[in-house]
Amino acid sequence: MSAAPDVSVVVAVYNTMPYLTECLNSLVQQSIGRERLEIVAVDDGSTDDSGRELDRFAALYPDTVKVIHQPNSGGPAAPSNRALEVATGRYLYFIGSDDYLGEEALERMVRCADKYESDVVVGKMVGTNGRYVHQALYKKSDPDVSLYDSPLPFTLANTKLFRRELVEKYKLRFPEHLPVGSDQPFTIEACVRARKISVVADYTCYFAVKRGDASNITYRADHLARLRATAEIMDFTAGLVEAGPGRDALLRRHFTWELAKLVQDDFPGLDRALQQQICAGIARLADVYFTDGIRDAMDVKRRVRIALAQAGAIDELAEAISSEKEYGAPPFVIEGECAYARYAGFRDPRIGLADRVYELVGESVPGRLAEGTRLLASAWEQQGETLTYTVSVRVPVLGDVDGTVLRLVKGAMPKSANKPGARRLKPDHVLPAPVGEMTAEPADDGAATVLHARVPLEYVTAKRGVRVYLYVAGSTYEIPVRGKDLPMPLARQWGREGDPYRASALVNDKGRVVIDTAQMHPPKRERILRALAAPARKLKSLAVRVRSVGVRKLKSAGFKKSTGSKRK
Repeated sequence: MSAAPDVSVVVAVYNTMPYLTECLNSLVQQSIGRERLEIVAVDDGSTDDSGRELDRFAALYPDTVKVIHQPNSGGPAAPSNRALEVATGRYLYFIGSDDYLGEEALERMVRCADKYESDVVVGKMVGTNGRYVHQALYKKSDPDVSLYDSPLPFTLANTKLFRRELVEKYKLRFPEHLPVGSDQPFTIEACVRARKISVVADYTCYFAVKRGDASNITYRADHLARLRATAEIMDFTAGLVEAGPGRDALLRRHFTWELAKLVQDDFPGLDRALQQQICAGIARLADVYFTDGIRDAMDVKRRVRIALAQAGAIDELAEAISSEKEYGAPPFVIEGECAYARYAGFRDPRIGLADRVYELVGESVPGRLAEGTRLLASAWEQQGETLTYTVSVRVPVLGDVDGTVLRLVKGAMPKSANKPGARRLKPDHVLPAPVGEMTAEPADDGAATVLHARVPLEYVTAKRGVRVYLYVAGSTYEIPVRGKDLPMPLARQWGREGDPYRASALVNDKGRVVIDTAQMHPPKRERILRALAAPARKLKSLAVRVRSVGVRKLKSAGFKKSTGSKRK
């Protein structure tokens, strides 16, 4: 290679066969061309065939691939630093040796860096084989993003394009003593020092692979190793960025991810001494960095766990985790315009946590309400010509629940409500008119409210969903009632003499309860119209299919659709 390459790709390798082959193939096949590319791969004492595979690629592409072999160092930091000593490209790019790139990745990122004079370029990254990758940063391409006002702090891996001039100017290297997260100090300082950071989001540049045996180093580190590494990274960040909203924007990531992962489902089963060490480590960091701004920006579940750990409330923390794992999200305590998640420790004077720790600030409310709403009873009451649907529903709220009602609503829920299972209504949304009687009482266990409703059915042919409406913390939420775990009552006939109707309680394909009412013997004129409409719809559908097939056959024979004339 006569001239300096545009980009040097650094690959730290340790026992990543057979993933390594796909990684290297994706590099040598980059659209930027091998004459503009340098691959510096460092074998960190692999004991599988990784070293031999690197040598094979170096033999195939001697002008592009450089291979260094060294004894095992215990992590990716040392081989990455070794590669930096020999890399010559204008830009540096780091890739995990079990991951791979999209074919145009390097070309697009180098072009972006040259066009906008960017010091750091982040290419769109996705996970494969179940690997989670935060996607908020990749909603759109952006030539100039801020580290302090974007989702970038949640994307701190070194899998980015860095201007080598920046790296050498500030002597950026990877801390070799960190067992995990050694790429974060490098990435954070590069982004703090960068004149401009750009995002390429209109092309998938990077495919992050979760190995079948989950042997990626991120998944192998123990609790205390992760705690020590996170503490060092947070202290390092605080040394670069002064206290204030900017530092909060960076460190919120570490409270939300790294520290919160230490108090997940496995925490209650850990040795007591280990639990104490974890809580003490979190407390040290929280005492210094857990500002009101970070606290209020976090979701309530993680916020409560961090605060309980900070308070040293180990038993309450374990109870909060175990209870949510077994029973789901706790109920909401509603007080006027405020709502609180009733986790362990709520208003416990021995612990002394502020109500704000437990308060809901809009996040994940629909999903939590849907998860805790459960059908208890579903039946008919019939008196003469009147049929009433009676239903009891457990809703996960306590306190001011006077505005809680149940209604039968025609029309499907919007798709946006499908994932959380419910939705928050817009302030100007008009609710269906109230029908029937509603009463509410505390559940026997005191952890929820049971809503009882009696809804007289109308003489209509319609399918209507059974939905609960709750007013929580200043917003109204619509929650479809699910009934897949409870038998539905048998269909019932009712109505006026000579004009009977049928009522059925069904569970649709989303598991939601639907009340289906229909006239059993429609008037003669309506029956005739229905009979005529059915074949007409079938004929129209058939005509569309015939026309579509005919057009395809004409096109395949070389005829134009508009004139019918055959192409020359």
